[in-house]
Amino acid sequence: MKLAISAAGTDRQAALDSWFGRCAYFVVCDTETGEVQAVRNEAGEAGGGAGIKAAQIVVETGAGAVVTGNIGPNALEVLQQAGLRSFVAEHGRVEELVDAFKAGRLREIAAPTTGQHGGMRGAGRGGRGR
Repeated sequence: MKLAISAAGTDRQAALDSWFGRCAYFVVCDTETGEVQAVRNEAGEAGGGAGIKAAQIVVETGAGAVVTGNIGPNALEVLQQAGLRSFVAEHGRVEELVDAFKAGRLREIAAPTTGQHGGMRGAGRGGRGR
């Protein structure tokens, strides 16, 4: 299965980016072959609708599940409609999160972890706030 992780970087050592819609990258890991692909989250710079756009990017990767820190209602709905499962993590590196997923140690997200526009981080329209 392909697992998409919202990440601050592009490889197995990249740290979790806790904001799904405005993360820098999605690191997509094949849990069976170990293959890794980094996909830039172009939605992160969007003025609005970043979560929905980010979810569409993830769906296009062919992932079957997502690991992130926070996800809003619209993004979660897009992922659920596409049949993807979503899991929450507080921190960790991509390789650690893949291991935690495979071991069943991550909690599945049943409801949004943040409200709409939760990833704006108070930095204005489309700002990353970092």
